[in-house]
Amino acid sequence: MEYIKNSKYFAQVAGSLEKIAALELEELGATDIQTTYRGVSFAATQSALYRILYQTRVCTRILAPLISYQAHNEKYLYKTALEFYWEDIFSLEQSFGITSNVANSKISNSMFAGQTLKDAICDKFRAKHDARPDFDNKNPDVRFSLHINDNWVNISLDLGGEPLHKRGYRLVGMEATLQETLAAAIVRVSQWQGDEQFCDPFCGSGTLLEEAMMHYCHIPAGFLRKKWGINSLPDFKENLWILTQREANQQIRELPEDLILGSDIMSRNVSISRKNLNAFAQGENVKVITADFRNLPEMENRVIVCNPPFGQRLRKEDIDSLLQDLGDFFKQKCKSSRAYVLVGGKEFSGALRLRTKMNKLIKNGDIDSRLLRVDLY
Repeated sequence: MEYIKNSKYFAQVAGSLEKIAALELEELGATDIQTTYRGVSFAATQSALYRILYQTRVCTRILAPLISYQAHNEKYLYKTALEFYWEDIFSLEQSFGITSNVANSKISNSMFAGQTLKDAICDKFRAKHDARPDFDNKNPDVRFSLHINDNWVNISLDLGGEPLHKRGYRLVGMEATLQETLAAAIVRVSQWQGDEQFCDPFCGSGTLLEEAMMHYCHIPAGFLRKKWGINSLPDFKENLWILTQREANQQIRELPEDLILGSDIMSRNVSISRKNLNAFAQGENVKVITADFRNLPEMENRVIVCNPPFGQRLRKEDIDSLLQDLGDFFKQKCKSSRAYVLVGGKEFSGALRLRTKMNKLIKNGDIDSRLLRVDLY
């Protein structure tokens, strides 16, 4: 298996977050780091790999490469996959799923490529056991990643089992919420370390508040996760995995009252934020209120991080008006603070009508959002 030979792995990340993820991976012990589009390849010892998987806030998936080869057609994709030792990864009693992605290749259909790999795996088990494992792409025991680019096939084991942005604290969701990994990246870019109050006047379901709290309290991103894929690795060391989790958990600290503040104009959003924050004991000390940001008291010497509403259902002139009001709020009530505002696109970069110190492209799903930094004096 490839990862055993070279101790190299691959982290999938959202577009525009590659460099941020690379820095985080280095801090967690990764070496030989190389960024690519929506991903970072890296080398790691077993202990570093376990630490990365348990603590990464920015990476979406961590993959352990199993096999790679060239395939110009489905027949060769199937034939080579059939020869692999799938029974070393999982048993007949376990279910498996496949996430497939195809680009610039003669095999042009991702769904069909995944179906071909599925057939190869099932046929390998059937030849040995006269039975096949169950295929479950929603909640499998083991998940594989199939990536084909320029006719080169990479098959990996997903060490998280499901995307790592699923922290487990989003007990109540809502439409158009900010993904956890993106929120964590924004908190990281803000360089907030707890020296000032952290405020979000558009808290929605509380994702930015939650990620800020986890960051300050040193709560590992995987703290609430019950299910992992790493235990399917043939060389998995359970004692080391437990030790890695224990060492990380020992760094968790309490959250001072009134250090993190959130508000939203909709009481329903505030209620959702409160329920999600209560997934952690520290969440009790996050203050969340129902309020229009225009009516909030002064916010001097704060770090303000927010994601004002935007989207296809909102008219551009309404978004412009909202952001202009937000800029006025900053000028009038937020002296000696710095603000980080995620806006819907380049066309809104000047809507605050304030000089920006940073205008960073951030991919929010399919939207080319912009993260603006404003220093207020």
